[in-house]
Amino acid sequence: MRAHLARVDAVIVQAVIAGALSFSHLHDLAAAAGQDGWKAWAYPVSVDLLLVAAWRRMRQQQRAGQVAGGPRLWFLVALAASLGANVATAGLLDLDDVPAWLRVTVAGWPAIAFFGGTLLAHAPHTPETPAAPAPSAADTPAEPHAVPSAVDRPDREALPSSSADPGPAPESAAEPVATPTPASASVVALPPALVDRVRTLAEEHRSTTGRPADPDAVRARLGLPPSMTASVAAHL
Repeated sequence: MRAHLARVDAVIVQAVIAGALSFSHLHDLAAAAGQDGWKAWAYPVSVDLLLVAAWRRMRQQQRAGQVAGGPRLWFLVALAASLGANVATAGLLDLDDVPAWLRVTVAGWPAIAFFGGTLLAHAPHTPETPAAPAPSAADTPAEPHAVPSAVDRPDREALPSSSADPGPAPESAAEPVATPTPASASVVALPPALVDRVRTLAEEHRSTTGRPADPDAVRARLGLPPSMTASVAAHL
């Protein structure tokens, strides 16, 4: 933590020193070009503010995935003005006899800075949109298992009461032929009460006709769907 604070302090100190030197050079150049009084102090503020504003807008557009050509252009313009003032005041230019082109450049800088700042302020800004998180396995609804409706019903609804049971149906002349159950049919576990009822109907059929009960006929007596024939046959 202490090393991190030391690095931050060093960066801040360096930025303050560099900013103060650049500010002083811009002031001296503006004063030598005929901008005296408060106007000489306003020039470095204008250059530094345009430099910072262009840098921030350039970074914002880059993070949003947009082309940052405009902010980059104004950043280079402000950087050239700051570097030019630093170089001009390094002894390469006679500040007592400033050339006319430099006086014109310094006098026209306020209009250039105002134009650049207006374009940066009114440039369309798209806020960053965070990426949507991928759905986790916990958020994905589990697929319900298909269960026959007859198994979900209570036994009192699936089984007829003993008082309403009309007894074994009279046998017709032609005994229905038991249809073989496909090997691929799925066998669903029956409730214990339903298993007892299946066996009771099978015993009644055997004692009445002397032949084994047909699973499909027992299934029809119980009111079960055709898909439950294999389950009924497994308990006969």
